[in-house]
Amino acid sequence: QVQLVESGGGLVQAGGSLRLSCAASGITFSSYHMAWYRQAPGKQRELVAEITSGGSITYADSMKGRFTISRDNANNAVYLQMNTLKPEDTAGYYCRARWQFRNYWGQGTQVTVSS
Repeated sequence: QVQLVESGGGLVQAGGSLRLSCAASGITFSSYHMAWYRQAPGKQRELVAEITSGGSITYADSMKGRFTISRDNANNAVYLQMNTLKPEDTAGYYCRARWQFRNYWGQGTQVTVSS
């Protein structure tokens, strides 16, 4: 079955960095567009960044210049490097894999940024 397992979240002070990882299994990883989303309490889930199967990258405006998404097709993984973290970045971060009509989500990893 398909599994997306996120890791790397935690508690960090404002201005710090974290690197999130998402390990995928059960899919032909290189074919899938991979993305990171986040959801803060009481807010809707929002796109953080996406990297397509061809390597094209999209960032949400508020993350440009601070976050970097990358993928490793050999290891079926996608990463999110987060720098200069702010308290408003506090949220659950979720990995998403999509291809044609297929759409899968991970269980998420919590990121908490203290001021």
